[in-house]
Amino acid sequence: MTYLNLFALLAIPSLSFALDTTKLEVIPSAMQQAVDAKQAAGVVTLVMQKGKVIHHSAVGMADIGKGIKMEKDTLFWIASMTKSVNASAIMILVDEGKLSLDEPASRWLPELAAVKLADGRVPIKPITLRMLLSHTAGIAFPPRKPSDGAISLKTYVATLIKTPLAFQPGSAYEYGFGPTVAGRILEIVSGMKYEAFLQKRLFGPLGMKDTQFNPDEAHRTRIAQTYKMDEETHELVIGYNPFITSDVRVTHMVEPSGGLFSTAADMGRFYAMIAAGGEWEGMRILSEKAVQDMTESVSAGGKSVNYACGWQVNTETQRTCSAMPVGSYGHGGAFATNGWIDPVHQLVTVFLVQNVLVPESGKPKDVFQKAVMDAAGIVVPALKKARP
Repeated sequence: MTYLNLFALLAIPSLSFALDTTKLEVIPSAMQQAVDAKQAAGVVTLVMQKGKVIHHSAVGMADIGKGIKMEKDTLFWIASMTKSVNASAIMILVDEGKLSLDEPASRWLPELAAVKLADGRVPIKPITLRMLLSHTAGIAFPPRKPSDGAISLKTYVATLIKTPLAFQPGSAYEYGFGPTVAGRILEIVSGMKYEAFLQKRLFGPLGMKDTQFNPDEAHRTRIAQTYKMDEETHELVIGYNPFITSDVRVTHMVEPSGGLFSTAADMGRFYAMIAAGGEWEGMRILSEKAVQDMTESVSAGGKSVNYACGWQVNTETQRTCSAMPVGSYGHGGAFATNGWIDPVHQLVTVFLVQNVLVPESGKPKDVFQKAVMDAAGIVVPALKKARP
């Protein structure tokens, strides 16, 4: 089924369904069980259907040592969930005819025309925005990652594209920092600082009042503590979060690949806009075509990849979120956060924890999403075997 067909299905009356909200009442207790099993210190979950919140709960602790309970508006570093926001911002400029997913990206960032592979060969195909956003451009992990705001996005991207390509553009998939390069292109074309563009064109219109790259003093008090599991005691202990500085005056580089902090409610509004084909409360943020284009899985080297432009995608043979249906899409984050969309039923799930190196971190998310599917009466079939 193509994504065009998925969006067409939204208009079919027979697909309307009544979600059994009583079945969502099991979620808080199930998440508390996960907390009791030390799979997380605390969990925030949110479910939306057709733009309306139908479930929102918080269990456990945001900070065990300080005795701070997890709240619905607790702030989380959402890490790579930022990639979907980044892609959506870029698609705003695609809608306006200022960018194109499939033209050479060197049209806007000329330095890309000079990139080479490690052996000195020049790329056979030019790098495109679609490749950058889908990790198929060959932009590898850099030798070092900036740790503070002393380096700009412009300077960092200049370093990234001087690093030899990992492979011929379009020939393979390797998770990396192509989206960061795409974010710099957004700055160049818009003539605005990256974070200012997102605030003006996405966060402001969507009412995402808590979403930011460098949380201010008030928001810092609401950030969930990061936890890891002690290998000897098997207790949750404080873990290192590279995006939380010791002082609000010390800022990090604005990172399009994974720098945002946000809440469940804010991300729910963003995902609900995408689920509705780019519209939120009567405002057109993106065209339906833009949403279709960026959420359609790509291929690399003749093989299908369950990744699109800034979005992980569940296909018939590859599934990132096992409890969610084929054609659904979203993104996870490094510290076990996750946001996922079923576009056919306009269902949104947001799962937020702050775990690093905690065994079974993904289990509560699977339990949560399965409960949502059960409430919706959606049967998720087993994966099909990929063709050799």
